[in-house]
Amino acid sequence: MKQGHKNKKDTLVEMRFLEGVCSRLVDHEDALKALGDLYTRAGLVEKGLQTDLKLVGLCPMDPMVWYNLGCSYALSGQMDHAFESLNQAVDLGYADADWIMEDEDLKALRGDQRFKRLLLRMTDTDRDSRHE
Repeated sequence: MKQGHKNKKDTLVEMRFLEGVCSRLVDHEDALKALGDLYTRAGLVEKGLQTDLKLVGLCPMDPMVWYNLGCSYALSGQMDHAFESLNQAVDLGYADADWIMEDEDLKALRGDQRFKRLLLRMTDTDRDSRHE
């Protein structure tokens, strides 16, 4: 079974379990990452955003945390914050330009000039790192 096709009952059970873990272990990064991802996949964008904001406070040097925050902002319609977060992810080393072009969470950003600039930064960074 594909991950995206979990039934709602299983998703709810997993969500409640992770919420319980996070309520007892408030700074458990792995549980928070899993919970944030689950919220987003379940369409609970605001809860996902709040979880990602907490993760940025716990893992400020993790480019994937910033990337996920950018996705949450994009899904919630906060485009300026989305670009700020995605640029921070790139500053910290995120360089998967192929995925950023495919990620449905970022669909709303693709027509914006800032998205094109972000991609340029990523490909320039990737090219620079290969020549060092």
